[in-house]
Amino acid sequence: MPPDSRTILTTTLMTSASSNSPALGLLLSTIHSPCDVKNLAAEDLPKLAAEIRDTLIDSLSKTGGHLGPNLGVVELSVAMHRVFSTPQDKFVFDVSHQGYVHKMLTGRAAQIHTIRTYKGLNGFLLRSESEHDSYGAGHAGTALSAALGMAAARDLSGGDNHIVAVAGDAAFTCGPTLEALNNIAETTKKFIVVLNDNEWSIDKNVGAIARYFNALQTHHTYASVRAKAAEFVEKVAGKAARTLAHKVEEGAKNLLFPNVLFEKFGLRYYGPIDGHDLPLLIRTFEHLKTLHEPVVLHIITEKGRGYQPALDNPGKFHGLGTYKIEDGSTDSTATPTCSDIFGRAVTDFAKKDSKIVAITAAMPGGTKLEIFKKELPDRYFDVGIAEEHAALFACGLASEGFRPFLAIYSTFMQRAYDMIIHDMALQGLPVRLCMDRGGLSGDDGPTHHGLFDIGYLRHIPGIIHMQPKDEDEFVDMLHTMAQHDAGPSAIRFPRGVIKGTPVKATPQLLEIGKAEVVADGTDVALVGLGTMFEMAERTKVLLEAKGLSVALINPRFIKPLDDTVLQEYAGKCKVICTFEDHVLFNGFGASVIENLHDAGIHTPVVRIGWPDQFIEHGKPETLRELHGLTPEVAAERVLQHFS
Repeated sequence: MPPDSRTILTTTLMTSASSNSPALGLLLSTIHSPCDVKNLAAEDLPKLAAEIRDTLIDSLSKTGGHLGPNLGVVELSVAMHRVFSTPQDKFVFDVSHQGYVHKMLTGRAAQIHTIRTYKGLNGFLLRSESEHDSYGAGHAGTALSAALGMAAARDLSGGDNHIVAVAGDAAFTCGPTLEALNNIAETTKKFIVVLNDNEWSIDKNVGAIARYFNALQTHHTYASVRAKAAEFVEKVAGKAARTLAHKVEEGAKNLLFPNVLFEKFGLRYYGPIDGHDLPLLIRTFEHLKTLHEPVVLHIITEKGRGYQPALDNPGKFHGLGTYKIEDGSTDSTATPTCSDIFGRAVTDFAKKDSKIVAITAAMPGGTKLEIFKKELPDRYFDVGIAEEHAALFACGLASEGFRPFLAIYSTFMQRAYDMIIHDMALQGLPVRLCMDRGGLSGDDGPTHHGLFDIGYLRHIPGIIHMQPKDEDEFVDMLHTMAQHDAGPSAIRFPRGVIKGTPVKATPQLLEIGKAEVVADGTDVALVGLGTMFEMAERTKVLLEAKGLSVALINPRFIKPLDDTVLQEYAGKCKVICTFEDHVLFNGFGASVIENLHDAGIHTPVVRIGWPDQFIEHGKPETLRELHGLTPEVAAERVLQHFS
């Protein structure tokens, strides 16, 4: 590989006036709104696209972010802003992690170097960030339903603006997308869906729909069909265009598939066309905006286009931290993350227990179940972006005596809430819910912070919920879950490393609902849940410096609580202080207050956790300081009860 592995590098970079700002290309530096895109000469548009790629590669090497997806939609984004006019016209991006180019074309290019940093641009679209961000998102499957609602609102209001939903092929494995498809034709006659087909979500797409799209791309007859599609857009006016379009459509159906998926849903299908051919995209959009019927435009793109490391490793470059531009390498850490430990431990358990199976919803890399997939492929299941189905699928396995570990991020598990109640808990099925990113998710922001799972699980009858204080206890908890067949169980664990504690060779079976008393005390009892146990330890040092006798408790279990330990220390201490990486409303501290109240104990409880608001993006240390999740604040609030 050459020292500079960028495959597209044609721009002349200009030095920014601010040393903190990115070096923008000569054309990109003139783009302050979509109107500026429209005013460029047509021959300058490919140069603009190249400058955008260079800026993305340079800026994200310093901040991290979703590089691959955005490199894949550069021409698409330029073409959309060339043809349509936001904010009057509405663009709804599924997930919206591929919205960086849209941000750059709507006046935010000079801030792109702040992406995913505190007080900088968010890594997803936000309605509060720009009037051009018509809909915010961070989860898959949202675009078609939301955009259809906008189209219905436009029709009811007598408007005539355009609504364009952009969704990757992976989103079509998602339940809400298919539900929306079922309603489009009956709801509106003016609606554009762009199917951005690159064969990837975060990892390689799976399932029947993914195979269908792949067959469309790779079938030998499609070379001629795509050529006809290109020929079609050269003749976009009048009867000739309509006749040729009909021939192309019929040719595709007759040569490939008797039933074209989208036409069965009542959408006129166009494509597939080259999603990197700017003139072709522009001409196609110009035609589609004249139609009065719902349409889907199928474009073929390359995830990571323009940067060879991203092309070579699309999974890694879907979303990553900082990297070296010359070869795409990233700094590695010798300390295993919780995800690494989870993937290794569950795989090792499964090698000794043939009933253990692993399930993920399109996240084998993020959850590290790729380890399980490699070593035990017959008992590994990736169901695509379909969390509800994943939960029900796990229930079916559990009902037949298997021991499913269902690995889904805390924030994505929210989608399977009904299944957890109606199917798992009500029937007492022993599904193991493994919630990665439990707690603050830092730079990803409010769409990915796992700050609500205690609240949405703790009131469910029969469920067991736990959180470890370190990596060794984490494996003990996973081992305990593997042996628990009396009903559903859940574990929340953070992104990254807790303490870096070594894991012992043989895991320990924990007693369900039993807390660990780490230190005795008679003035204050500090109860530090999971990753916040370390903050409780530091608070203990501060309070002991003030002469207080401080007990330290690792609760381990969110549900069931250890009534005996809690009530014992509430009886002999003047104050209880709880720590949790979760919102305070309906959180762990709230459950402690309820427990003591029901026992007739009125010892005051100080709660340290996140406030009743959506927490912004930024480094966890910065956000904890901002919102008062620090040992100093905890100590100050406890000491108020001794004044």
